Amino acid sequence: MKHLTREQVGQFHSEGYISPLTAMPEAEARAFRDRLEASERESGPLRIGKYGSKSHLLFTWVDEITRNRRLLDAVEDLIGEDILIYTLTLWIKGAKDGAFVDWHQDASYFGLEPKEQVTAWVALSESSEQSGCVRVIPRSHLGGVYRHSIREGTSNHMLPRRQAVDTEVDEASAVRMPLKPGQFSLHHTLAIHGSEPNLSDDRRIGVGISYIPTRVRFTGKARLTGMLVRGTDRYGHFDHERAPVANCAPDQVAYHAQVMKNYFDSKKDLRLADAE
Repeated sequence: MKHLTREQVGQFHSEGYISPLTAMPEAEARAFRDRLEASERESGPLRIGKYGSKSHLLFTWVDEITRNRRLLDAVEDLIGEDILIYTLTLWIKGAKDGAFVDWHQDASYFGLEPKEQVTAWVALSESSEQSGCVRVIPRSHLGGVYRHSIREGTSNHMLPRRQAVDTEVDEASAVRMPLKPGQFSLHHTLAIHGSEPNLSDDRRIGVGISYIPTRVRFTGKARLTGMLVRGTDRYGHFDHERAPVANCAPDQVAYHAQVMKNYFDSKKDLRLADAE
């Protein structure tokens, strides 16, 4: 084990999550927040589906976070030493923001096999119960993929397709995962999770990184890309993404747009019932 204890690994496999863990000192996390907010001033809002998705292809500071040693050590303890980033999302809720994430499973719309993807959620501001921290349903990852459908009339839903599990969720069993800046949580690709609106006076800022072992493949028709951040890739299921050398360099912006179009177009081949 490089970062996690055997008890924590056991909890991940039995409960579907681990939280909290520490990636960096709070001061370092706040410095990353400063760089994020500088990027917002220079490039505009970091919206999901735009610059807030696969942001590690655009901003050097996001790329640095994804390669944090403690973060990768913890992920390696769960999926092995050969690690790709499948996708990445900046989860930003403004102060007193009604935005929320409905109950869902990452596996339901990622289209990956085997289902070994792990999400690391890294806090750059305080993610508290009041600010709408991530909630998870313990042991929900043991039930396979649940049917999902689109929630109509939910403009505040942060997921681009507004998907949510059809099954009734026992919210009384939900575990909240509050984090201080610099801390992170890990959850299984099949764990049902979501988050409530931010009722606090500060922004809630997190980086959600979807890590996969290189043996995982995409089941759709398209050939997708992934960023190799540790180890070697002996399988070649994904084309390797290139890291940015500067924030939003014109050639990297064009590359990001190409990768994003391919990524979102690829999801059109997947059935909503079990893979969207």
